[in-house]
Amino acid sequence: MIRLLIFAILVLALGYGFSWLADRPGDLSLVWEGQLYQTKLIVAAAILIAIVAAVMIVWWFVRLIWTSPYSVTRYFRARKRDRGYQALSTGLIAAGAGNALLARKMAARSRGLIRADQEPLINLLEAQAALIEGKHDEARQKFEQMANDPETRELGLRGLYLEAKRLGAHEAARQYAEKAADQAPYLPWAAQATLEYRSQAGRWDDAIKLLDQQKVAHVVDKATANRQRAVLLTARANDKLESDPTGARDDALAALKLVDDFVPAALIAAKALFREDKVRKAASILEQVWKAQPHPEVGRAYVRARSGDSVLDRLKRAERLEAIRPNNVEALLLTAKAAMDAGDFAKARAKAEAAARIDAREGAFLLLADIEEAETGDQGRIRHWMAQALRAPRDPAWVADGFVSEKWLPLSPITGRLDAFEWKAPFGQIDGPVEEGSTVSVDAALKSLPPVREAATATTAAKPSSPKVASPAADTYVMELEPAVAKPASSPSEAAPKPAQQGEEPRPFFGGAPDDPGVKDRKLEPEPKTRLKLF
Repeated sequence: MIRLLIFAILVLALGYGFSWLADRPGDLSLVWEGQLYQTKLIVAAAILIAIVAAVMIVWWFVRLIWTSPYSVTRYFRARKRDRGYQALSTGLIAAGAGNALLARKMAARSRGLIRADQEPLINLLEAQAALIEGKHDEARQKFEQMANDPETRELGLRGLYLEAKRLGAHEAARQYAEKAADQAPYLPWAAQATLEYRSQAGRWDDAIKLLDQQKVAHVVDKATANRQRAVLLTARANDKLESDPTGARDDALAALKLVDDFVPAALIAAKALFREDKVRKAASILEQVWKAQPHPEVGRAYVRARSGDSVLDRLKRAERLEAIRPNNVEALLLTAKAAMDAGDFAKARAKAEAAARIDAREGAFLLLADIEEAETGDQGRIRHWMAQALRAPRDPAWVADGFVSEKWLPLSPITGRLDAFEWKAPFGQIDGPVEEGSTVSVDAALKSLPPVREAATATTAAKPSSPKVASPAADTYVMELEPAVAKPASSPSEAAPKPAQQGEEPRPFFGGAPDDPGVKDRKLEPEPKTRLKLF
């Protein structure tokens, strides 16, 4: 476009010049070697321009002849290069599709048409073809050649890193990843792998420094960088907790500033503050984290903040946490355990039953079994709650890649991934109701649970001669153990609990009668009529 505009301007300038000369006629006289040459001015200008144009044409023609060998060579070279790039493109597509034969064929054709030092993608194509064919030694040689070339160094290091990971050579993989991260910190795979390797080695300072470089290079977003930095600071604080409680406290508090509801950081900060006798500040931190995310470890640390507190003081602290997050399963279970330790079994039972109604899981039923054992020691009732716990979903725990840990860890022991642990229910629990005819299900037990207030006055003391049960769910359970004794209730009135005998202390039973119906008294029970059956 610019060249066309310049050409138009030149034509207009020449036209304007000729019109200007035509409007101003004159003669041009030239004396050369004693002779006088005289012509019009406009004719002289036209002759001069024609001579200039002729010289330019002659120069272009001479230049064309002079450079024709190079032009012909360049033409055939470009054609050959185009064919080579076409073969390279076809080979890469074939390698991506898994066609090793075509990829190897196109790699050989590309190498014959293009020199490898001019196009490094030929080495990549040959390496990919070797990987498809299973020739890993040849592929590693190609990746080493690419790692030595500044243009393909990053690609070669990644190939060597993946090959080392495949062979299980973790030390070699770590060296390749660190070399790539040092030369190119903007590579996400190298930075993440180096971060995990440094974390596995306990080099928390180097890991935090590398994470800061990633954040500056915009390799990770701000939220992810803050989360990972909080994890690294918490891990470093955990290592410092025994030797340097002050440093552990500072690191844990810095982690809480980045992630305000990070439970492991709050626990480490509280432990460090407890050692410095700053109980009030530690309790404040635990309360803030509890308000955002109720966690049983936070609750236990808060309840046992003072080692010299009595069981009643711990119960009061548990009730304070329950007041912060009412109708929460963790708060109810925490209060129930504290009440059981304090000997207040009525409150412990009521809180545990409320927790079981909200979330019928293993821990709630185990706690009810503990309360029953501590209060009455009734083995039938204890076995009933243990059966419910066996079928109930498991309690949440620290889980990473299918591995369940008793405590939080910064890295997954399976894959070495940073910040892999999550507080959730482990896999493998049984969800939903069980099949008909098997042991009692959690859903059936929950349907038969009486309200907490009514449980305080309900009684289940059955007569020795009557094996009747308190709920259909419990009836099913009894029928499985004693099929010759227990019979299903024919009406709701038969399944209702009978009042306690006079002088016997009423005791509620949350969920039905125990699984042991006792021994039948034949004196108080009429003999069943028998009939002779021929068939």
